[in-house]
Amino acid sequence: MKLLLRLFAYSLLTVAALCIAIVLFGVGNKPEVIGLGWELTHDDIARAKKILHEGAQIKPHELGTIELTESDLNLAGNYLLNRYWKSAVYIQLKNNKLRFNVTVTLPDNILGKFLNISFRLGNDSIYELPGITKFKVGKLLLPARLAAWVIQRVIQNTQLREYYILATQPIKAVAIDQEKVTLTYFSSAETLRQARNFLSDSSANPAQAVYQQKLAEIVANHDPEWRLSLAELLQPMFQLALNRSTPDNAIEENRLVIFTVNDYVNKQQIPKLLAVSGATSTGNPQYSPFMYKRIDLAQHFIGAAALTASVNSKLAKVMGEQKELSDADGGSGFSFIDLAADKAGTRFGEIATSTPENAQRIQKAMSGIRSYSEFMPDPRDLPEKMDVEEFKARFGTINSPEYQKVSKEIDARIAALSIYQIRSGK
Repeated sequence: MKLLLRLFAYSLLTVAALCIAIVLFGVGNKPEVIGLGWELTHDDIARAKKILHEGAQIKPHELGTIELTESDLNLAGNYLLNRYWKSAVYIQLKNNKLRFNVTVTLPDNILGKFLNISFRLGNDSIYELPGITKFKVGKLLLPARLAAWVIQRVIQNTQLREYYILATQPIKAVAIDQEKVTLTYFSSAETLRQARNFLSDSSANPAQAVYQQKLAEIVANHDPEWRLSLAELLQPMFQLALNRSTPDNAIEENRLVIFTVNDYVNKQQIPKLLAVSGATSTGNPQYSPFMYKRIDLAQHFIGAAALTASVNSKLAKVMGEQKELSDADGGSGFSFIDLAADKAGTRFGEIATSTPENAQRIQKAMSGIRSYSEFMPDPRDLPEKMDVEEFKARFGTINSPEYQKVSKEIDARIAALSIYQIRSGK
């Protein structure tokens, strides 16, 4: 027993020592990876969608492969990191290993603005997952085995364990060469079900419960004789955020409002919201929020706001345009009306999560609104439902003067609304 306690104590001391080393040597005021202003292009989005499509092609209980080039890995890595922090990662394929250089921005503190870490992953056999072969915190080189052991302990004893299992369990082989990484995987129906349920769960943040409760009350008290306006959801939600906010937490409170409303509008998580309020979903009406008598406008607006709040406005802008271009090719057709809602939602999310001052300004403004027209300009006179041929005939590409004229007109309409006439802070 004494031996076990001693080993446990040594383990804690090792973890503590590594944490101290990370703080002392990894935190500084200079980023080691250039690209904190990282921006996705339309080609990036197209490739990302192709990667996801390739990964989804495999059916349960069938073996599949996917190849990722160096550019694919950098696209995926930067996308994932920028969902949560302003950050940058540079990934290289060299000597049959993956080289990572990561810089993450930190909240204001006395030690420094950035955390810089670099490491290498490699494997001796394609039938084993790549492991750490080198690990540096700033300029400090740590033993690879020690770093791997500590990281493994952290994964096993935190919520990262579920992500790790879902990401690695289906993988059967990983081949790393000078040009690409080839993943061979086998997904069972149960694995796919677990991944879908886990990744779509929006209740991971306990702080969101108070807003889920409020939204459930709004829905339950709505007059069924009337349509449910998006403004009817956002006005009282931001009033609650205003009452709960200080300069220190205003941005996070706004994020919670936007995420909760987006869950309702775009993910239809009504049973979950009703469960939070203590009600049951049986027999309760389900309303689809609208703007300008259109449900899709509310979906586009709050979806773009949520994407901006969780990632960044540049990504939201590109994805909005990409969605409309894909609709032109066999979908419902390219719509400048939908694009206007995307742009307005992006601007809304940008301001609401930019600075503490702007976060509280938007709370006060939204607490007093009477109509969605105060945050979404009327787009109904704009062209829509254009297939590929019509779009190319009228506008050519999204870089043409004709397209840019309409895009700038949308921007001008959004900018004219008083709620957006404040600094974005980004």
